Amino acid sequence: MSTTTTVPSVPAPSTVLYLLTCALSAYLVWRLYSRPRPRPALRSVAILVLGDIGRSPRMMYHAESFATNGFMTYLVGYGGSTPISSLLSTSRVKIIYLTDPPHYLLRLPFVIGAPVKVVRQIVKIVYVLAVRIPHPPEFILVQNPPSIPTLALVWLVSRMRGCKVIIDWHNLGYSILAMKLGDHHPFVKFSKWFESYYGRTAFAHLFVTNAMREHLSKQWDLQGQKVVLHDRPPSRFHRASASETHELFQRLLPQLSSAPGSALPSFLPKSDPPYSTPFTDISSPTPSFTTPDLSSVSAETTAMPVPRADRPALVVSSTSWTPDEDFGMLLEALKEYERRARACKAKGPREQLPKMLVIVTGKGPLRDHYMRQVEQLQTGHGGGQDGEDGPWQFVRCVSLWLEANDYPVLLGSADLGISLHSSSSGLDLPMKVVDMFGCGLPVCALGFDCLDELVKDNVNGRVFHDAQELATQLETLLRHFPSGPALSALRASFGSSPGKSGSGVAVDEWRWSNWAENWYQTMRPLLLHDVANEARL
Repeated sequence: MSTTTTVPSVPAPSTVLYLLTCALSAYLVWRLYSRPRPRPALRSVAILVLGDIGRSPRMMYHAESFATNGFMTYLVGYGGSTPISSLLSTSRVKIIYLTDPPHYLLRLPFVIGAPVKVVRQIVKIVYVLAVRIPHPPEFILVQNPPSIPTLALVWLVSRMRGCKVIIDWHNLGYSILAMKLGDHHPFVKFSKWFESYYGRTAFAHLFVTNAMREHLSKQWDLQGQKVVLHDRPPSRFHRASASETHELFQRLLPQLSSAPGSALPSFLPKSDPPYSTPFTDISSPTPSFTTPDLSSVSAETTAMPVPRADRPALVVSSTSWTPDEDFGMLLEALKEYERRARACKAKGPREQLPKMLVIVTGKGPLRDHYMRQVEQLQTGHGGGQDGEDGPWQFVRCVSLWLEANDYPVLLGSADLGISLHSSSSGLDLPMKVVDMFGCGLPVCALGFDCLDELVKDNVNGRVFHDAQELATQLETLLRHFPSGPALSALRASFGSSPGKSGSGVAVDEWRWSNWAENWYQTMRPLLLHDVANEARL
């Protein structure tokens, strides 16, 4: 009779590695937690961004405002894009970059590499917040999403060092995940629990909308002070002068002219840089295509750029080129505008709609897919009905990636903005619209539940729900361009004194301010005990 010897199974290498890294992490946390804890340094803050710092405008604006108000500010996050210049020129801001995973981790099998990368990230963040920042900061400000693992790590460090946590709720992380996996996926349910558990207790909660504050206060019983801090752009976002527009399009014209399939040189009015661009003319308000003799004119009179009367309407949209922003809706609206413009042309000059140049900014995975469709329409098929062929006559659409300093000037030069943002939670607002409003630019925005906290229909913009409605709004607003009454009424709201608009909506319901003013009024009373006495900082 034979006997069977049972050989103990050997754990997989990935399991051993994972357990060792977890044990090391626990040991390091215990050592840090068991050290004597000094009192937090007053007027100091650590701001955690689990992403590219230079592509996190709200968190950079927070850092700028903290520093301006006398706080020693540690900005922690990943590199990539260049942060705004004000953060690089002040001694009150220290940027601490988290390092990306080494390349060898990317070559490991997923079952080994993934847990190692997660644990490495956790250890790195805890090390920076608990050790590399020499004195415990008075506050730790963290953006949400992402929720995992940042909310738990900030919760841990705050207890280790005695810091006060401020959570800036941009959106709900689990709702973004649900768009990909569905509401009932186990990981979505875990993410919601994690977000609600570690996000419930904080010194203060900041929200981008009133709707988000009401929802989370009720559903998750948030503990701590709860303040709405609407997004606002910094003061460098403003309406562009004709000179700024002139200089911008001198820089952009080579890039525009080389846009594939757009045939822009023949679509745009003839220009003669540096004396004229398709949108401005330095010699006179009327079109002129001969080189002016600037020696015979006064710099104070006519030798300054002015908008051209024959310019096309300039429409700007910013998109991430992802499925949650349906660029196809804009494309269908442009097709319909082309059809209507052709029909109006047949009725005579008084009914004719203007040409329209649409500049789309941003990068993302679907960009090439949609721009190939645009190229086909601009060069081959006019988007007409009943098989009507031919290139677009009234519409051009190009995709550009702009330098950070050029983006506000483009918005300030445009005639109309378009937002395709659809909120995953129905509780956040599109930052791109905030930037456009900062430049005095009316917006056509895709509607969702809390959009009316920002876009007031028929006051500072229009709200659409499908491509046909957007096409109708484009037709209405651009009719009799550049001095059409509908678009002029929206523009006027940005400079209005309190009162009623033509639609009966109170203009001062959405009183506008820049980021610095908004932060000063909202955040200083929250952070500074001596603000009531207006002590000098």
